[in-house]
Formats: sequence, structure tokens, C-alpha cells
Amino acid sequence: MQVRAEQLPQHLARGLQPVYTIHGDEPLLAQEAGDAIRAAARAAGYVERKVFTVSGQHFDWSSLLGAAQAMSLFAERQLIEIRIPSGKPGKDGSEALQRYCAHVSDDVLSIVHCPKLDRQQQQGAWFGALAQAGPTIEVLPVERRNLPTWLAQRLSGQGQQVAEGEAGVQTLAFFADRVEGNLLAAHQELQKLALLYPRGTLSFEQVEAAVLSVARYDVSKLCDAVLGGQTARVLRMLDGLRAEGEAAVLVHWHVADTISGLKRVKDALAQGKPLPVAFNEGRVWGVKQRLYERVLPLLAGHQLAHLVESASLCDGVIKGLRHPLWPLDPWDALRRLVLLLVQAVARPPAPRGKAPLLRATPRLALEG
Repeated sequence: MQVRAEQLPQHLARGLQPVYTIHGDEPLLAQEAGDAIRAAARAAGYVERKVFTVSGQHFDWSSLLGAAQAMSLFAERQLIEIRIPSGKPGKDGSEALQRYCAHVSDDVLSIVHCPKLDRQQQQGAWFGALAQAGPTIEVLPVERRNLPTWLAQRLSGQGQQVAEGEAGVQTLAFFADRVEGNLLAAHQELQKLALLYPRGTLSFEQVEAAVLSVARYDVSKLCDAVLGGQTARVLRMLDGLRAEGEAAVLVHWHVADTISGLKRVKDALAQGKPLPVAFNEGRVWGVKQRLYERVLPLLAGHQLAHLVESASLCDGVIKGLRHPLWPLDPWDALRRLVLLLVQAVARPPAPRGKAPLLRATPRLALEG
């Protein structure tokens, strides 16, 4: 049974299950889910707590199995937490977890903590045994477009809110920009607002004065912002990635892969192939298919050819090769490349024969 993180309190109120599995890559939501289960377990009499961390291939799974079957000397019920930081218990661990779930005691409540698991891991026998023994809670990062709503809900929970109308929208957007990709920091900033100001409506000036810039940027999200035509956010993310010490070559790889993916899909469509087939041949999967589907009609074949050439030139700059039309600094070259792509997806296709994109964009890059 899958339970969303926001549904967990209501689920726990209806009664406890023997095994809970928390998996995902959002630390704050994983911590809150674990805290909620532990609080419900304590209230139900699961007083004694044991924690097992699976560290490497030499973990003693027999100790876990023995602890689950042993009677507690201090309490009738016990809480056992199993932490698997790698998300890969191995062959012995898989078998042990299956035996563990098959012989779980009514006097033992278990919480299994895992990182983000891919589809193959979730189809493993060990995860299937955990899912059959009790609920699984997947904790996912809050997407940027949903972050203002998430912040508003958290503010409401502590008796605060922003102003209605456009002023409130701007306040939440400012807040979201400052904490993007870092929910732990967002939680701390929310707690700070609760301490600094009374319950009621918060002004933009109050939020601006209290909230620090604690955003953390994910390079894989950069191209989503580029394809969305979000120029200001793209430039802010580039500056943030550079300040965080991200490698320019890695950022370029993501941008170049996006450009080559667009070119492959566009070429397949030009050959008369259906869009699903073009996506498969272009190796475009998941959420990116929706983004590509939106921007592909805006891109002409000659534009994509210029973008592929530009990505190649930018790659040379990053690797130390000079080009008379490109900046010498790798990050300035990346800035220009992403602005080329933003410009292409934000405007209708230019007719063939017009000024090439490569020569038309230095002014745009400087203005950005």
C-alpha cells in the first residue's frame, strides 16, 4: 500500500501497521514521516527502540532477525528501525528482509529507511515483501512550481499567512526563490518567521527581512527551466551552481544533452515518425517528454543545427579552446549557450536565411 507523506497522519490515526517503509531523497519530509510514525508508536506502547544501520556487505542480518524475535526485558513492545543508506541490501539482505516480513511479530513495529529507489529496486523481492507487510511512503522533493503552495500551507499551520491577491503571490514567489531546492532550510526559515512575528498576516517586507538566501540548485533542473523559457530563473540557477562549486563541464553536459535530444526528436518527426517513436529513438523519457512536446513546434531545423554547433563551441571553450566569437570564461560561455536555447524556445522559429543565431545573441547574453 502506498501512502503519500501528507496523508500519513490520517493513516496513522486509523491504526498502526507492522512495517513502514520510507524512501525518497527529501530529508525534511523523510524526517517528518519518521517522527510521525515514532510518535504514534510511543503512544501505542512501543517504548523500547532499536536502530540497525546496514553499512556495507558485511552487515550481520542475523542480529536483526534475532532482535525481532527476542522478547524485550524493559517493555512489552519495541520499535525497530532499519536504515539502508545505499538502498541496496544485497542478496543476503534481500532474503533476510523477506524472512523478517514473513515472521513479523505483533509486538514489534518496524520502520525501514531507504534513499530514492529506482523502478528496478522497487520491483525487487525485498521491496515487494516490505510493501506487502505495510505501507510505503515515498518522499519526493517539492517542485518549484508547487513550492509557493507548500510554503503557504506551512505558514497556515503555524497561524500565519501572506496578504491576499498579487501582493501575496509576490511574497510567496520571493520566499520560494530564496529556499528553492532546500526544504530543510525552508523549514528553518518558517520557524524563524513564527518566532519573529505574531500570528496573522505577514507583509512582503517582513518576509524579505527574515528569510535568508539558502537556495540549493540541482543541475538536472536547469534544463527544465531553460525549456520553460524562465530567463531570470535560469540565470539565477547558473549563478547558484557556480557559487556552489559545480563543475562547468557537468552543467554543459546536461545542456548539450538537452539540445541533442531536441535535434534527434525533431529529425525523427521530419521523417514522418509518430511522436512516441521519436521520443524513444531520441532517448527522451518521463517528464521531459511534456517539455519537449511544448517546445518542439517552436524550433525550426536550422535553429537546432545552430544550437548543436553552439554547444560544440561551448564545449571547446570549457576545455580551454579559444573562439573569437565566444567568451573565454567557461561560465560566461555556458551563460551564452543557455540564453541561446531560452531565446529559441521563447520565440517563433526565424525564417531560413535570417541572421544566424550564433551571431544574433551576444547582445542578448550581455543584456541577460
